[in-house]
Order: sequence, then C-alpha cells, then structure tokens
Amino acid sequence: MVKICCIGAGYVGGPTMAVIALKCPSIEVAVVDISVPRINAWNSDQLPIYEPGLEEVVKQCRGKNLFFSTDVEKHVREANIVFVSVNTPTKTQGLGAGKAADLTYWESAARMIADVSKSDKIVVEKSTVPVKTAEAIEKILMHNSRGINFQILSNPEFLAEGTAINDLFKPDRVLIGGRETPEGMKAIKALKDVYAHWVPEDRILCTNLWSAEVSKLAANAFLAQRISSVNAMSALCEATGADVSQVSHAIGFDSRIGPKFLNASVGFGGSCFQKDILNLVYICECNGLPEVANYWKQVIKVNDYQKTRFVNRVVSSMFNTVSGKKIAILGFAFKKDTGDTRETPAIDVCKGLMGDKARLSIYDPQVPEEHIQRDLQMNKFDWDHPIHLQPTSPSTINQVIVASDAYEATKDSHGVCILTEWDEFKNLDYQKIYNNMQKPAFVFDGRNILDVEKLRKIGFIVYSIGKPLDKWLKDMPAVA
Repeated sequence: MVKICCIGAGYVGGPTMAVIALKCPSIEVAVVDISVPRINAWNSDQLPIYEPGLEEVVKQCRGKNLFFSTDVEKHVREANIVFVSVNTPTKTQGLGAGKAADLTYWESAARMIADVSKSDKIVVEKSTVPVKTAEAIEKILMHNSRGINFQILSNPEFLAEGTAINDLFKPDRVLIGGRETPEGMKAIKALKDVYAHWVPEDRILCTNLWSAEVSKLAANAFLAQRISSVNAMSALCEATGADVSQVSHAIGFDSRIGPKFLNASVGFGGSCFQKDILNLVYICECNGLPEVANYWKQVIKVNDYQKTRFVNRVVSSMFNTVSGKKIAILGFAFKKDTGDTRETPAIDVCKGLMGDKARLSIYDPQVPEEHIQRDLQMNKFDWDHPIHLQPTSPSTINQVIVASDAYEATKDSHGVCILTEWDEFKNLDYQKIYNNMQKPAFVFDGRNILDVEKLRKIGFIVYSIGKPLDKWLKDMPAVA
C-alpha cells in the first residue's frame, strides 16, 4: 500500500490530503503537525478551518485511510511520499527582511525527514517557496542521507479559499516539477499516478523543478496584478464619473482579457498574494533585475493605496473626523466563505480608523472574537508563523467590540463599512439598520455588493468603490 504523509495540517495540507484520501481509497494518508490543539481539532467535530464541503470529505475518510496525528516522525518514517506544507512566512529581520521568505520551518522539516527516514522517499514541496528552494532542500537531504535516496518534487497548490474543495475535485491543472533524470522522472510518475485517480491526464502538467516553482509565484502575481489594475481604474472612475462595474464588464468581454478578477474592492488579501509578490521582488533584486522588481512592487503599492483611500474616504465624508464615532465593520475575513483573516484588508482599514480614534463594532459570520482581537494587535507578518509561536494578545482593544450579528453591530453607528462580500450582507433589512443609526447615516461599500440607489432612497449617504459619487461626497477630497 502506498503511504502518504503531509507535514503541516493547515489550509493547504488538511484539505488537499482529505481529497487525496477520498479519491484514492487504496492509499493511506496521514496529516501530521506538532500542534496538539490543531490535530485535536482535525479529529473532532469542529475542524480548525472553515471551508465549504471540507467537513463532509473529512468525515467520509477519517479513521479509514485518513489520519491526523502529532506523531510526526513515525508517519514520515513509514511514508513513500512526504508532502511538506509548512509555513513560509516573510522574514521580519536580517537579510531580506520584509521581502524574502523565511525557510526556517522548511529546513527544520527537511532535516527531520533525513534524520528519521530508513527507506527511499519522494519529498514534495507543497508550500509556496522561493525559486531554488528545492535545490537547497535537496542539498540538506543528500548531506544527511546515510545512503537513502530522496527525490524532490515541486507540486504547488492553486487553491482559492472558499472554493478549495471544488478546486481540488476539478482542478484547472495539477503541476508537478522534478529533476529531468531517470530517478526524477520516476518520482514525477509516482505522484502523477496519485492524481490520475481523478484528474484527467491532460490536466497534469510536468515541468522541471524551477519552472514549477516560478509558475506558482507568477500565477499569484498575475492575479494580484489584475486586482490592482481594476482598483487603480476605480480611483479614476470616481474622479471622472465613470462606473467601474460597467468598465470591468466592457473590458471583460474582450476574449484576450476575460471577465475574472475584475471586481474593484477595498483591496486583496489572503496568505499568498502579498507574500508571493514580495518574494518575487526579492528574487528579482537578488538576480540583478531592479526594473522587474519595481514593476511587481507597484502591485503591492496600489493595493496599499486602495486601503488608505478607503479609510480617508470614510473620515473625510464624516466631517473629517471619526473620533469617538461608532463605525460598524461588516466582514473581517479576506473573502467570503472562509474564516481566514491572513492579510485581510479589514485589518488595515480597522487600524486606520482606530488611528483616527473611531470606535469599531465588528461582525463576521465565521471569524471568532479572539481572532479579530489578535489580528488587530499583531505585527505585520507575525500571522504566518505557527499559532503556538505567535505572540499572545495581551488584552482586548477598548476601541473594538465584536458583535453577534449585523444588526447589533450597526445599532447607533454613524457609518457602516462592508469589508467582506458575505451573501448575508446583501439581504439585510437596510431600512431597519437605517432607523437604528445616527444621522446622517453612511454606508461605505468596499465590495460593491449593495444596490446603491435603493440605499439612497432609504436615506443613506453611500460610497461604493469606483461608482459615481454621491452628491454629498463630491465636494470631499478623495484623500483627506
């Protein structure tokens, strides 16, 4: 029986291994992690992450051919294929601080694999890693191998949170990169045979190691670039009276461009986009390509500008001060259908408003209060370390209240900010919300999900990103 072990029971490792177990009943899959609470959660009825469809998949396989364990060394020793899906945070100090990936956890995993292995292994990069990481890991394994053969493969994930299970069931492509040697090709075939249980062969792409590693960074950079492009256009639309939704619709009809990732918003978030672009920037700088590095830096700059612009619009609209005013924040996750808050634009927006002494009342259907409080006190990049190594929140923030529903959050507020596109926010009783707010009542739609004209008829002053400005707002500066 083929045995697979995955080191790291997070957003990538857990769902990926659960689907492999479901689709390959003849393969035994173990997901291992040193975090006892995380593994306990995977073995309970309350999984550590929220993802539509994940719970059903886990329950079908858990205890049959899918196991979650803290006995890392045992399962690594027994496995034929070892996936490594550990954190690769951005370095916060030392060489490359603020841009380069910190490979501490990856190196630690590689040394442990070399230490405990008693048979040949295929080691698969699943985390997003810098180009040439495989080469570094290969050197560690070779110098500590004691006669055991290791083959390194790059198998980057292309999952979108909120649709991860569907993405795994029907992937656009599965990418496998390996050495172009007889041993490397044999390893590629072994991993290809796993995916071939449910993925059509023409969707399994095989490349060399470096191409696979670059492809992952490039894919995320291109997607983030599209978001920053349409967000840059949203600022121009507000200045000219154009409607960014109409502009996106029009250009999306061009078959060369297509309609996806053209929704203007308060900015992109998630664990990958910013981290991968910063990584790309650092790699370009290290390889003497400053012009290329500066090009990709601009994608991050526009994203930061969009968040700042949103905060400034809120403040300037409300008589240039939000000091002491209650502002309702609807949505804290970086996108709908996930509880993930990593790099969510809501953090920067909330911190910006708190910097102007606003009182915040936050509601998100999937993000618990302790996560919100922790995120608002955490330093940049701390979020991407394993949870037991993250700094603990010393206390709650007095300016922040976490509400149990949208109506509680908005009661007696001066303004409402929509920061996540949860479906439930489209269907709220906005007349009821208006009646219970301070006047004038403001809505700042950071996701363009609401019917602006309907809200204005109720009496709201509405700002919607990239849409023609409310009369009230036309005389207000875009950047206060």
